[in-house]
Amino acid sequence: MRPILIGLALVWFAGSVAAGAQAVRDDTRTAPSFDAALAAAKELPRLHSLLVSRDGTFVLERYFNGTSAARPANVKSVAKSVISALVGIAVDRGLIKDVDTPIASYFPELTKDKRKATITVEDLLTMRSGLESTSNRNYGAWVLSRNWVQFALGRPLVGEPGETMDYSTGNTHLLSAILTKVTRTTTWQFANETLARPLGFSLARWARDPQGIYFGGNDMLLTPRQMVAFGELYLREGRIEGKQILPERWIEQSWVGRGRSSFSGQMYGYGWWIRDIAGRRAYYAWGFGGQYIFVIPELELVVVTTSSPTVAEDRRSHRVTLFDLVEDLIVAPIAARSGS
Repeated sequence: MRPILIGLALVWFAGSVAAGAQAVRDDTRTAPSFDAALAAAKELPRLHSLLVSRDGTFVLERYFNGTSAARPANVKSVAKSVISALVGIAVDRGLIKDVDTPIASYFPELTKDKRKATITVEDLLTMRSGLESTSNRNYGAWVLSRNWVQFALGRPLVGEPGETMDYSTGNTHLLSAILTKVTRTTTWQFANETLARPLGFSLARWARDPQGIYFGGNDMLLTPRQMVAFGELYLREGRIEGKQILPERWIEQSWVGRGRSSFSGQMYGYGWWIRDIAGRRAYYAWGFGGQYIFVIPELELVVVTTSSPTVAEDRRSHRVTLFDLVEDLIVAPIAARSGS
């Protein structure tokens, strides 16, 4: 157990889990206890929800600090994974030819710059556009600009397109602008038609830029159960009730690491982060402040957390503690019970 998971209750429960680990392995019919996870979760003042689904069945669903199942969460950059799914659907429908399509097809002004003219849809999906980031220190100037698309396109190239990953929400906002062009509707409407409604819910409206383009990659609103439904779609290889909603091949491509983040050290695919958690390969959508959708196919597992998205000094320690909680107190016991 990691020292960062503190609290007397947690220490007691962690000891119980360790003492009973062999019994759990011996009786695979017994579901693992999540008492330790819940004890730790109750000590996190920023945590709003913790949900665990195995093979489509909820085995844990708890809400904290005054939140409820009906309350939508600002999932922050989890939205990047949703935008990726929408691009996959657009490619499958022939609205976007393929991921190798140069984005100059949609933004002709880029043809004036030979290097920028080589940026592809895949480069945006993988954060390898080479454009100076609009995130971190540049974020404020970007979202206060009069035209977010032109601001992002106008950033200088700090690397060659298709090479180094540099995290930037401007990349996924450009994808939202492309979706708006090729679908001849809004990203919100396209998302509802092709993704949310087949999954059984309606997607709430979220923020738009000054030109009315829905924010690509931030400030999307989802309830925790809707987040689980999205994760389950990937777990089920893009199918729901026998209908293929998202191409299976797109999911496979999304989960191939194509660049490594300089700030997290983790691999990144098409809008999804990739790493091992408790010895099992995991793919996860990650939003600022502790918004997560973890998908672990080997365990038929989806884990969702939501947290306060406010900027505060404890946000980084909360994120680290929350990640450790999921790994040590949820995934590890389930992996131990699986016996493989």
